[in-house]
Amino acid sequence: MKSHPVVIVGGGLAGSEAAWQLASRGVKVRLFEMRPAKGTPAHSTGDMAELVCSNSLGADSTSSPAGILKQELRMLGSLVIRCADGSRVPAGKALAVDRRIFSSLVSAEIEGNRNIEVVRAEVTEVPPLPAIIAAGPLMSGKIAAELREMVGIDYLSFFDAVAPTVLTESIDMSKAYAADRYGNGLGGGDYINCPMDRERYDAFCDALATAERALSHGFDARPRYFEGCLPIEVMAERGRDTMRFGPLRPVGLPDPATGREPYAVVQLRRDDAEGALYNLVGFQTNLKWPEQDRVFRLIPALAGAEFARRGVMHRNSFVCAPAALDGFLRPARNRMALRRDLFLAGQITGVEGYVESAAMGAVAAIYMSAVLKGMEMPSFPASTAIGSLLRYLRDAEPSTFQPMNVNLGIFPKMELPKGRKLAKPERSRMYAERALLDMENFLSRFE
Repeated sequence: MKSHPVVIVGGGLAGSEAAWQLASRGVKVRLFEMRPAKGTPAHSTGDMAELVCSNSLGADSTSSPAGILKQELRMLGSLVIRCADGSRVPAGKALAVDRRIFSSLVSAEIEGNRNIEVVRAEVTEVPPLPAIIAAGPLMSGKIAAELREMVGIDYLSFFDAVAPTVLTESIDMSKAYAADRYGNGLGGGDYINCPMDRERYDAFCDALATAERALSHGFDARPRYFEGCLPIEVMAERGRDTMRFGPLRPVGLPDPATGREPYAVVQLRRDDAEGALYNLVGFQTNLKWPEQDRVFRLIPALAGAEFARRGVMHRNSFVCAPAALDGFLRPARNRMALRRDLFLAGQITGVEGYVESAAMGAVAAIYMSAVLKGMEMPSFPASTAIGSLLRYLRDAEPSTFQPMNVNLGIFPKMELPKGRKLAKPERSRMYAERALLDMENFLSRFE
């Protein structure tokens, strides 16, 4: 084991988790957090792992993918999940926390650990020592600029504009049809088209224009949008037919049931190689998540849609993981020789969500520990929630890559008895049994 400490940049969820995981393995850590000496537009304290948006970490039962991920982190001895459990507030089946208590618990554990030195200072360049960059989506501009040079100028984004994604099996194909505009496309029907008549389109427009929107995460009281990337609700405000001449245009998409073009069409495009996920084309949105569920389910074919990812529009920083990382969270396109002891962690890697970010902190620490010990890099089973996220980061299509939450669509498919269709909770429990058994076997070999 090397004697010099591992430098971790950022004391958020991922950085705190990475520091704890390394310290628990006997590795000395120097954790840099610039707050409170230098603040951000989002944070209000200098505590570690401060939650700046929701106080919910999502579903906590293994009948959901998010619950599977939490259980895997518990198996890894996660600090973030332990402190969340210790600061839980009533929230049904979700794990929600008292933000102040939660961050205080994390801070106390980090600052009281003899293997962790906390340094309250801004880091402006990638450290030369073994390092984990976990600076988060609001990282300092200086280190972001260096990271951009390291991974390649085309592979770091600073704004996040994401359309919702649905599970393919939740689309009502009796109210949709496969076709490409004017019959073009390699597969003869690569898009799923969800038609609407005038009455349903008008109701959809009204709902969009009046739906409640999320606060801007860009911290601009008067948000400015790219014309080529307008939120769908802004289009609805601009005129009754704006969407029909934009992403919902029906031209060249006749409905096989009628032989005529519908009044409007919502197109869904495959979002993964297996075809388990489809995204709503042109549906970048800043609506609150419950409003997205309500409004987008007004589309007849999506009345029972299960959302794997909801739309967001906010300032963000994330690498295009399949092009910029080496499969083990290390920059693969730097101008230097590849450093085996430099990892990224958290949302910067291309995951979305509190728990997903913490998970990537734990993974980066486990990888770093293996490097320091001269061991083979561990390979998380793809059947686990963590392994599925890592597989997505490695194998997603670079040209359409966007950050992803854990969801059933990224897990390897399980064979079901012929003719048997399971409800989502039952499906999740089956996936959970496989995932947790495989994680237990993995830990018995590598921990």
